[in-house]
Amino acid sequence: MKDKNVLLEKSFDFAVRIIKLAKFLQIEYKEFVLSKQILRSGTSIGANVNEAQAAQSKKDFISKLAISSKQARETKYWLDLLVATDYLDCKNEFTESLLAENLELVKLLTSIVKTSMSSLEQ
Repeated sequence: MKDKNVLLEKSFDFAVRIIKLAKFLQIEYKEFVLSKQILRSGTSIGANVNEAQAAQSKKDFISKLAISSKQARETKYWLDLLVATDYLDCKNEFTESLLAENLELVKLLTSIVKTSMSSLEQ
């Protein structure tokens, strides 16, 4: 039985929610520019986490997860922008949980990258 990879699961689940958000923005608001931006960055997190699983080296692994971390931070920017422009309500349960998941991914990715870099330097 294969070990459960929490980061893979969390980033995949987050991407599913981002896709649903993009569809919502496109259907409800006819908003295509911001929805495409958040769709790209939000789904890229998991794609890079997945790529890191097949990294050719420790440096390659760190690089993929660092990109994933940057994408998570970019996604936070788009979420904040959607809240600031009233496309999303910050008091809405969906928005609150999406922001919380995003923060959790940022922290998790940052921690893994820092730990991996320090073990590389030893």
